Amino acid sequence: MPSRTLSECPPYDVAPPPTQFDLEFADLAIIDLSKAHTPEGRAELASQLRCLLTGGDQRDRVFDIADVPFMAVPPEEVKICTVNVEKVGCYAGKVDMDNGILVQIEHWQYSVNVNRIVTQRLYPQALCLFLFELDAFARHNHFNVLHPILSLELPEETLVEKHNFDGLGPTTGMATPETAIYRRTEEEEEKSNHVWIKGHTDIGSVTILWSQPVSGLQIPSADGKWRWVRHIDDALVSPTIHHDRLGNFDFTMADDHVKLSPLPHSRVLQSVGIERCCPDDETPLSEMWRKERMADVEEEVMEDIAMKHYD
Repeated sequence: MPSRTLSECPPYDVAPPPTQFDLEFADLAIIDLSKAHTPEGRAELASQLRCLLTGGDQRDRVFDIADVPFMAVPPEEVKICTVNVEKVGCYAGKVDMDNGILVQIEHWQYSVNVNRIVTQRLYPQALCLFLFELDAFARHNHFNVLHPILSLELPEETLVEKHNFDGLGPTTGMATPETAIYRRTEEEEEKSNHVWIKGHTDIGSVTILWSQPVSGLQIPSADGKWRWVRHIDDALVSPTIHHDRLGNFDFTMADDHVKLSPLPHSRVLQSVGIERCCPDDETPLSEMWRKERMADVEEEVMEDIAMKHYD
C-alpha cells in the first residue's frame, strides 16, 4: 500500500532558544522507556517515576501542525468550532478557556471518540488536512508512551485495560494541537496578583507533554517550592501538580465506566498508605469525574471530594 502524502505545513519557528536566565530547575529523573519492555526494566523505572523526562521523535512536525489553527483560521470559523465544555462535559475542537483576566488561554483539541457526545463541527478546514497525522500522534502517545507508563509498577494489563484507545469515553486517547497563553497588560497582572493559571492536577490519569524551549512548566518539589522543568530536545514530560505553559499535550482518561477507586495491591500505595476520599460504594465513575471537573466553579467539590488549586 502506498504511503499517504503529508500536506504542506509552514514550520513553526516562533519559539525562542532555551532561556539563558539562571532559573532554579527541578531535579528530575531522566528515564528511558525502552527499558519498560522487560519486568526488570519496569521495576527499575517504577522507582524513578514521579515527573519523568523521556525520549520522543515527532516534536517538530506536531508543533508545525499545532500552529495551524492559530495562524490560518478566520475568526468566523473559530466561532463555529468552539465547544461549550461545561455543557458537553468534554474537551474538543476550539476550547474557550478565557475567564476574563484570571485565565487567558486558547486551546484547540483533537479528541478520539468525541463524536459520541459532540455533534457540532469541531475542526476548521485548514486543520482537517492534518487530522490523520493527529490521530497517528495520539496513537503513538497512547501505545508507545502511555502503555509502558501504566505497566511500570502493576501487572501489565491492570491499568492498560482501563484505558482503551477506542473505549467508552470521549477523551480516551487524545492529542491536542496547541495551547497558547497570551500576554497581559500591567493592570491585568496587578488585578490577578500575577497568577496566570493556578497550579493544578489535570483531570485524567496521565498527561504527556512534549518538551519545548519556552520556560513555563513548573512543579512543586518535596520542600514545597515551585521549580522549573528544564527543556530537553525531543523529550516528553509527564507532570504531576503543575503550572500551565505553552505546549503540545496528550491527556489520557480512564474509560467512562471505570470506578476511580485505589488499587490496594499496588506496592507503591502500600508503602505510602491509602487515604480514601470517600467510601468505596460512593467512588465516582470516570465519566462523572470528568463532567464535574469541567464545570465552571470557583471551588471544585465532586461528591464531597475537594480538589485543591495552588497559587
